[in-house]
Order: sequence, then structure tokens, then C-alpha cells
Amino acid sequence: MTDRFSLYIPGNGGLHRLHPITKLALLFSVVAISFFAPGYWTASLVFIFVLIPLSGWGKILSPFIRTIARILLPLAIILFIIHGVFNPAHPTVLFQVGIFSVKQEGIAFAYLVTSRIASMLGASLLLLFTTTPNLLMSALTERGLPSALAYIVVSVLQIIPVMQARAQTIIDAQRSRGLETEGSLARRVQAIVPLVAPLVLGSLIDVEERAMVLESRAFRVKRRKTSLIEIIDTPIERAVRIGLIVIAILCIGARVWLS
Repeated sequence: MTDRFSLYIPGNGGLHRLHPITKLALLFSVVAISFFAPGYWTASLVFIFVLIPLSGWGKILSPFIRTIARILLPLAIILFIIHGVFNPAHPTVLFQVGIFSVKQEGIAFAYLVTSRIASMLGASLLLLFTTTPNLLMSALTERGLPSALAYIVVSVLQIIPVMQARAQTIIDAQRSRGLETEGSLARRVQAIVPLVAPLVLGSLIDVEERAMVLESRAFRVKRRKTSLIEIIDTPIERAVRIGLIVIAILCIGARVWLS
């Protein structure tokens, strides 16, 4: 559970000082508003007027925008091509490009899905960039969440950075042995095969090692555990969390009622 296996960015921004549960409530609320609240532009407005200002307040604006663009741009291109060009269910043609016709409904649908994913991804990054896994796990267990479930939640959030770190270590080791991992597309595809087996086996070994470490720390003990980490929680944050959860419940309830 070390910080090098997470997306955490050290800093002293406003988001870093917030309670982890507050940021979880923000994530839940943003997802509920983006996917269930009425309005075609709702998710876009949440991203522009809520998430971007919060990333600036947390002093992570540059990595926030950069990560969003790197992840979302390829997905957005695929969505716009599939729904805007190749989906036959959309009849209104905006313009023709050779034998391909771009449909208005497809473009609108692709934009809606992209904006919703951007809001969900942005809220997730605000949490991951400003919260260490140890702090998040301590906050969850303090709120009564079983240790096993809290560990699962934190482990899921760490999957990508852990796999990236392990893959980079394997690539460096294979390069030191003379394996060519750069160059043409065919050469890169060939280099994937020697990397897969160490990556999978390393992941399995890591699971076993983590299980042994957790057992050595009395992970399954039923008694209430003490922690060296003191997480400050204020009445203002508690009120904000209640408001965020209420907003999320209202959005979900409104969608269920109207449908």
C-alpha cells in the first residue's frame, strides 16, 4: 500500500486537506448528477464549473487535464466514429465524407457519453491524485466499513498504477537482456509476448505476499483497531457530505420517478 503504487500527487492544495470520505461523496454525487440528472449539458457543466475549479484549488490542474486528455481522447474518437458514422439507427445526415455519412444523432449521443465519462473520470482522479491509499483505507475502516471490503476498494483503485510500475520494471529488465521493445509496430508486438508471463506471475506472487503481510498484521481480528494516522474531520465537511449525498439521491430518485 505504498504511495509509489498509487496515483497520489504530494502537495498542500485544498483537496489534499479534505477528508477522504468527503472526496468519495463528491465522486458519488458527480456520477449521480452526470448520469441521472436531466439535461443534455449537465455532465459538461459539472466538469467545467465544478471539477476543473476543484483541480485548480487542489493545485493539480496540469496533471488533471493531461491525464483526462490522454485517457479520454482515444475513447472519444472511437465513440464519435462508431456512433456518428457507422451506427445505422441514426437517420439525420449532417454531411458526407466520401462513402461515409456523419449523422447528427450519433454525434450527439457520442458527445453525451463522452461528457459523462469525463465527469466520472475527473471526479475519480481528484480522489486518487489527492488521497494516499493508506489514508483512504483508514478513513473507510473508521466509518465502520469491514477491513476486507476497505482493502478491496483500495486495491481496485491501485490496479492501474501497480500494473504500470510492474510492467515498467519488467520492460527495463528485458531491455538489459537485449530485448528490443521499441521500433516498428511488428517489433513492439513481438516484445509483448516475453512481458506477459512475468507480469501475470508477478501479480499472482504479489497477491500471496500481500495476504501474508495482512495476516501478520492481524487483518481479520474483530476488535476495533487503533491507527497512527489521525484524520481530521470538521462539521463543515460533514454537512457538505450530507448535501452531496442528498443531491445524488435526489438525482437518482428523479430519474427512477420520471422513467
